[in-house]
Amino acid sequence: MKKFFDDFKKDIKFKSAGPGKKLTEDTSAKPEVVQGRSSVKHDRHAPSEGAQRAGAAALARIEQHQKPKVHTSQDAIRTQVKRELEAEAAALAEKEKAAAAEGSKVPVKDPTLLSVSGVYFICPLTGATLTKSEREIHIKEAILMRFEEDAVEASVMMMHTFNKDREKVKAAVDIISKYVENICKNPTEEKYRKIKLSNKVFQEKVKSVEGSREFLQALGFTSVMLPIEGQEEEEEFLVLPEQSPDALELMKERRDRLQRGEPVRAQLDRQPQAFRQSPNAQRFELPPEFYNLTAEELKREQQQRSELVEKSAMLRTKAMREKEEQRERRKYNYTLLRVRLPDGNLLQGTFYAWDRMPVLFSFMRESLVDGWQPFELIAPGGQKLQESEDIALAECNLVPAALLTFAWDAAVQADIAAAGGKSPTLLKPELLENIQSLS
Repeated sequence: MKKFFDDFKKDIKFKSAGPGKKLTEDTSAKPEVVQGRSSVKHDRHAPSEGAQRAGAAALARIEQHQKPKVHTSQDAIRTQVKRELEAEAAALAEKEKAAAAEGSKVPVKDPTLLSVSGVYFICPLTGATLTKSEREIHIKEAILMRFEEDAVEASVMMMHTFNKDREKVKAAVDIISKYVENICKNPTEEKYRKIKLSNKVFQEKVKSVEGSREFLQALGFTSVMLPIEGQEEEEEFLVLPEQSPDALELMKERRDRLQRGEPVRAQLDRQPQAFRQSPNAQRFELPPEFYNLTAEELKREQQQRSELVEKSAMLRTKAMREKEEQRERRKYNYTLLRVRLPDGNLLQGTFYAWDRMPVLFSFMRESLVDGWQPFELIAPGGQKLQESEDIALAECNLVPAALLTFAWDAAVQADIAAAGGKSPTLLKPELLENIQSLS
């Protein structure tokens, strides 16, 4: 249609020059080259003066009011996010390269001598095993892939995972919930089914949260350009068609899913590993990921601490020593624990330094054939660990590594023996199949 009026406009300019007059070229604009049209001759009759005015008026209306509608599709949004993820990955790679260059100044341990090769995580969406630097980008990509299966679920995950500020997410969820509530209470009133994107509250509280627009689109909102009374320019709205009673109930259910949403986080891979009885059970060589400090910082601080210990040992109070011990524990992100079993074998696992005691006991139960039976774990120094205590591993001085001792509850074992029962089997077969020797 626009092209027709362009041609029509050229005709008007050409004919309006009059017979016998040469049409002057407008040198202020660059010529438009159109393939295959250069030899076309204008041999039509000149339009009447009324036709010229009508054509010019129509052209003016087209040029003034015909604006393309803005449609932000799911594919376009995912493409944009993918570009951002690729940029994040490139930035992370550059950062790791710089860190590697810095770390090259510090002697690196032989990987074959490490007690564990590193710290790894498992994506709950794909089951993939990831390094720390890979986990965030992988999870974001996995969420974007979910849009093809369930746009509501994917957008809920996106809102709760892509945004670090939990207060901002809560504010956006509350506003979207209010949109849904108003629509369900007033299903026939159009004003509740229209969201003006330039609205200040929407701009500040909703638009700024990644995934919020995708969730609204998953509810059925579509982008439409609408005229605004008192202004020439149209504005973009998200508009929802009138909904049936069943559709309104479904919308409430989707709102509830949004409100219950939680961030998708990679889970620490505990890397359970069984070892045969070994005199090296108390020997640990840990990779750099276990520490909050770099190898260089750790080495320098250990040296400084050694120099100060003798000078200040007599002057420190108990409170000062406890404060220093707490500061020391905060240097570790993770801890590697080994548990010596009654048959001499060892079970090893990786934990967060601030995992609570029930997490450790749960790990043991999941690794034992008869994990339902009561047992005890004894820390170095003879301290009995209590499953019921909500205390962190770091607070029990079980960082960055420790060897624990496992024992079945003596009273229960005595009752089993008196009844003619057998001693319980220890580790599950899948762990024993991959048992190794400590080097």
